[in-house]
Amino acid sequence: MKEIRFDFNNMLDINVGNAHGVGKDDILEMAKDISSGHDHLRGLAQDSRNRVNLGLEWMVLPYQKSKVVLTIKKLGDEIARKYYNVIFLGIGGSYLGLKAAQDALAVPYYNEFAKSRNNRPRVYFEGNNLDPDTISVLLKNLNPKKTFVVVISKSGETTETKAAFISVEGWLKKGVGKNYGRQIFVITDPDAGSLRKRVTQENARDSLSFRSLPLLKGVGGRYSEFNMGLLHLAIIGVDINEVFKGAKDMDKKCSISDYAKNPAYMYALLHTILYKKKSKPLAIMMPFAEGLKSTADWYVQLLAESLGKKFRRKINVSYNGVEEWARDKGTAVNVGRTPIPCRGTGDLHSVQQNNIEGQNDKVVTFIRVDKFKNEMKITVKGDILSGKGFTELIKLAQEATEWALVRESRPNCTIILPEVSAYYWGALLFFFQMATAFEGELLNVNAYDQPGVEGYKNYMYTKLGKPGISREIAEEINNNPLKKDQNYII
Repeated sequence: MKEIRFDFNNMLDINVGNAHGVGKDDILEMAKDISSGHDHLRGLAQDSRNRVNLGLEWMVLPYQKSKVVLTIKKLGDEIARKYYNVIFLGIGGSYLGLKAAQDALAVPYYNEFAKSRNNRPRVYFEGNNLDPDTISVLLKNLNPKKTFVVVISKSGETTETKAAFISVEGWLKKGVGKNYGRQIFVITDPDAGSLRKRVTQENARDSLSFRSLPLLKGVGGRYSEFNMGLLHLAIIGVDINEVFKGAKDMDKKCSISDYAKNPAYMYALLHTILYKKKSKPLAIMMPFAEGLKSTADWYVQLLAESLGKKFRRKINVSYNGVEEWARDKGTAVNVGRTPIPCRGTGDLHSVQQNNIEGQNDKVVTFIRVDKFKNEMKITVKGDILSGKGFTELIKLAQEATEWALVRESRPNCTIILPEVSAYYWGALLFFFQMATAFEGELLNVNAYDQPGVEGYKNYMYTKLGKPGISREIAEEINNNPLKKDQNYII
């Protein structure tokens, strides 16, 4: 079987020059960091206490027992047989991972054509914003008796998902009646939180109401597609075992200590050098496949939330080898590359102008597909496109984009997928997760927390009067209001 390949020729000084490319000396200077990063990461991976405690349990998700996969597959098939629509409620990883999977692994225009989706249910995503237009139109046009709802939230208190769930639950109750809870499935914390409490209460009344699966301990939202996303895969008919097989094969490849043979390490290393030494803070992710655009969106959350950190990581190790990570608040470092999602070829007619002639502060990652599921050829005669297939044309466009960037000394790299399938998509996600984890080691930040996200949440919770907000947080918000001078609003 062919493997995913990582082509980094255009990140090197031999192609884009010393000022904008990576040289051998740049890599040699990182030798100690590479070695210590590998040893630390692999040590954590082999210790279940540290995996769960620090948030690295995602590393073992592809190795879940076959019994777990079979149970979820049966559940997904049951839902697919009984319902015409499924609404997934979630935000962050609980939305982006599912959307990435659907766009990559289901047929294009999935909701539009029942025959193409093998008569499986239409799938909609809500609870990922607070725009009233989308959810109101959806509920006005769906039949509640033919609709199943899956809500994904660790605590059950995230405002966007909670608001959507309250609305959808009321809609179901009104349209279905007293047994409406049998059309609700919950994926949440196994022990705590308002959603788990609700599951326990509803199960006590009716064992078929508010059925649930756990969000596993030690798995953050952006790393959780192989946990919370499995039911979605089963509902749309994706082979979960193939996704896991691809991820496991990539895990083996990305566990090698030699960075020259480890694509995830090399990806992280070269980007770190270009960011820290060559002033390249912007990361353009540009797949040349429509189905992978949402995977680029998923990667934006993965990179931004994992590595965009104000403080470095301070590691404290107990006598028994268990690690605790703290934020070293002695000095703010404010590190992390800024990801930007694009798509080829559409954005070649917009963002590419800036990539070529704007400030040289970017690295472009292309995702190239060798073989698409379908092919079309241009049948008209007498044109430069005559006889050309779309696959040939999109590959040529990607190659031309590489060439144009290199001519302007703009670093770029290409991830080459033999095809977009469950196996290769699973491998691709695991590759990005491992690369991000290793980049976190090189930058010495906690790649598994997201303290910067809490600011807006705390502000909203305080203004909404949510119980439990600490006095310190409430005082900070109330004593530092937004200042709006009408002279500066025109």
